[in-house]
Amino acid sequence: MTETSSTGRDFIPGTPAPTPPAPAPAATTAPAPLAPVTLGKAETLPHMSAAPGGDQLARIEDKCARIEDKYARSEALLSRVEEKVEGAAARMNEAARQSDLSALRSEVRAVADRTRSLPGSGALVLTAIITAVLTVALTIAAQRFHLESLLPPR
Repeated sequence: MTETSSTGRDFIPGTPAPTPPAPAPAATTAPAPLAPVTLGKAETLPHMSAAPGGDQLARIEDKCARIEDKYARSEALLSRVEEKVEGAAARMNEAARQSDLSALRSEVRAVADRTRSLPGSGALVLTAIITAVLTVALTIAAQRFHLESLLPPR
């Protein structure tokens, strides 16, 4: 002799209907303190493993840590590349200076060779004296032989 209630549950006549449990008051229980989880080197976030998104947060933290590691490796690689480029630039500047010096040496050598082939001061003085003597001798000869008439009139 069981009868079914309007809710579809079986009940026995004469027994009281079951009552749902009363909800627990939320203000009386305090949440447990959350343990901090490190995010990289400087930041910390509360650990939320008890919360529904705790696993997702842990995965995000892992990804952030991997990204930070990659960033640190990239920075180290870039600093090594920068040092190598600076060293290569210094070597190229030194090579350019050496080529400039060798070009300057060859130019100085060429000028020295040309100046060695020029007559010295003794030869220049001798040439000046000979020119002066010949000029005087030819002028006197021109006056004695009356060669003044060959010159254009004044």
